[in-house]
Amino acid sequence: MKTQTRVYEGLIMARKKESTENNKNKKANKVKKNNSVDTMLHYTARDYGQEYIMKRKMIRAIFIAIMLAIALIVFIALYMDQAGRVQETYRTKYTKSLETVVFDLDDYKNAEADYELRYRMILADMSNANAFAFLLDDFEKEQKSINGLYTCFLKYPQQMQQRIDEVKEILEKILNVNNKDSYEGIDKFVDTINLKGY
Repeated sequence: MKTQTRVYEGLIMARKKESTENNKNKKANKVKKNNSVDTMLHYTARDYGQEYIMKRKMIRAIFIAIMLAIALIVFIALYMDQAGRVQETYRTKYTKSLETVVFDLDDYKNAEADYELRYRMILADMSNANAFAFLLDDFEKEQKSINGLYTCFLKYPQQMQQRIDEVKEILEKILNVNNKDSYEGIDKFVDTINLKGY
């Protein structure tokens, strides 16, 4: 009987061990499952967090790009406006210089003495007109014409002094008509200058 009791107790103990081991295995499996779910939730949350951060960064980058584009458009508009104003200022000064040249030519014609000083004044004002002509946009042919006339005043003073009336008439036509065809008169006048003379 004692042996049966011992065998019986041994069986009970073995079953308890088995059940304890089974319970441990089940708990380990549960822990593993819980860990995998926790890990999955952790990574999913992390991915959503990164996606949110990336969306914020993209929105910020788009906003900055739009602001830079607006700033660039405003800058270009201001630049073009300022360039237009500068060109208008140059055109006004160019016209004023031509008017001064016409006045100097008239003064030279009506003078009784000091011709050399008055001729130098014509040269100075003609130089101003020439300089402002080169600052104007879309004015290439006119620049060449004005430069040709200025060169004639520099290189051929004797011929120019005798033809003051012609030059005055041409410049007055340019000032009054103010179109590009009126510069052809300067080209025709320059062609009549004797390049071998003074």
